Amino acid sequence: MKKAILKLKDGKEFCGVPFGAEINLDCAEVVFNTGIPGYEEILTDPSYKGQIVNLTSPMIGNYGITKKDGESDSVKVTALIVKKLYKGKVMNGRLTLDEYLKKEGIPAIEGIDTRALTIHLRENGSQNGILFYEEDRKEAEEKLASYPSITELDLINEVSVKETRYNPSLGEGWTNPPSNPDKHFALVDYGIKKSIIDNFYKRNIAVTLLPSKANAEDVLKTNANCLFLSNGPGDPSLLKDAVSLAKECIGKITVQGICLGHQIITLALGAKTVKMKFGHHGSNQPVKDLDTGKVFVTAQNHGFMSNEKTLPNNVKVWMRNANDNTVEGLYSKELNVYSVQFHPEAGPGPEDALWLFDFFKERAK
Repeated sequence: MKKAILKLKDGKEFCGVPFGAEINLDCAEVVFNTGIPGYEEILTDPSYKGQIVNLTSPMIGNYGITKKDGESDSVKVTALIVKKLYKGKVMNGRLTLDEYLKKEGIPAIEGIDTRALTIHLRENGSQNGILFYEEDRKEAEEKLASYPSITELDLINEVSVKETRYNPSLGEGWTNPPSNPDKHFALVDYGIKKSIIDNFYKRNIAVTLLPSKANAEDVLKTNANCLFLSNGPGDPSLLKDAVSLAKECIGKITVQGICLGHQIITLALGAKTVKMKFGHHGSNQPVKDLDTGKVFVTAQNHGFMSNEKTLPNNVKVWMRNANDNTVEGLYSKELNVYSVQFHPEAGPGPEDALWLFDFFKERAK
């Protein structure tokens, strides 16, 4: 069996067995995800664009793949790392993980010590990496040495819609758009997950999905009740147009956001964001609502966060991560702005935070 190598920017190497598509020598930031189920949603989450994902669950692939459950229409990760690939049969109508990755053109590696890799990333930070065969070592090492950090890459254009869509269909297995909506959200797409739109549809909210290049005029002429900024990949500080959009709309319309949208709102309010050492990636992150004192389990996928010390006085910290005390939510009643860093849509993960979609609907004027 041919061997493959994962090499990190700091020189650390792990050897394993390739599966999925042929290795293509693409570099990306290596991160770890601590979720147990949900590999299909993780693979198709646009927020993972530009990243190689290491799954800490010991066996992956046992329930196969059905494309209708994906969070977007294609795999967005650069490559996948697992400890053990399930090679048995899957239910009729489903693809095996190996078949799916071959079809999607995504390389993967199994058999490495994913626990050791996770500990290394925790201690040394998320960093660029590359998969290669030994015979390609020289080319791979040259690519890795020169590949830019994720803080230098604008990944949004690769995952956003290119034109405005009203109530886009999500396809088989998802909620249909409302025919007689109660409210209307202008939703800017920086790499949105289908389950976010699905949760708006379930609450009878119409959606105008706008491309990432949308400006304030584009948003305001929709006559929506709310500007909602989506999740997405990369460094929010690179998104000058997105920050300008949010800044211009704050005070004129309700502004809300999830994940990257939360970070864009942070910047629009005049505060700063910072890169985390290894981020939060998984479906088991505890978050405390500081207003109610309640703690709930959340799904998360982010490598950047709000710098609390830079927040203006009229913005309140709403949520905190119960593990490391980082900011997980902000609001300003004065400005009618609300945002959360985590993913309340439970795709994949717990349903503890689904109430936030009702909250977002109530606050939209």
